[in-house]
Amino acid sequence: MTIDDGAFETWLAPTGVQYQLVFAATAWHWLDPAVRYQRAWDVLAPDGHLAFWAAEHVFPADGDPIFDELQPVYDEIGSPHPADKPLRPRPGELPDSRAEIEASGLFGDVVTRQFDWAVSYPAEEYIGLLDTFSSHIALAPQQRDRLYGEVRRRLAARPDGRLLRHWGAVLHVARRLGRAAG
Repeated sequence: MTIDDGAFETWLAPTGVQYQLVFAATAWHWLDPAVRYQRAWDVLAPDGHLAFWAAEHVFPADGDPIFDELQPVYDEIGSPHPADKPLRPRPGELPDSRAEIEASGLFGDVVTRQFDWAVSYPAEEYIGLLDTFSSHIALAPQQRDRLYGEVRRRLAARPDGRLLRHWGAVLHVARRLGRAAG
């Protein structure tokens, strides 16, 4: 197996090689929308497939209240999640990219499936997760320290010391058309 490390938008497949699958897990949204579908189409064999998904925070009606409790801290530190624009999708209600895929004219037979799950995190594991989010990486050290200190304090006050975060993901699978539609 060969692994190439580089930007998908500029990566060149070996001459004469076509792939059966282009797959992106939690990365497709980072690719330039003006080129991502065309690049995937270019490297796929006829009837090859594009598949991608991304995990997002979802908020059931009876979800853990800590996320509402932490909002004032996010507001105080100059939040990556401002209170005036909360993103609070419910499980099963994440938008999909079907229309965008079909509008490319390069893929058909689009299938989407939504998956929802929950993970219980102790403070340090949850902070480790936050440290993977670009919005939290971009925080100044004193902003992170304030937020993470508050996460630790609030979870230390709970009997089990944990929070419950709900996740949702929409898996997209589409078949490469033989030639661009239209």
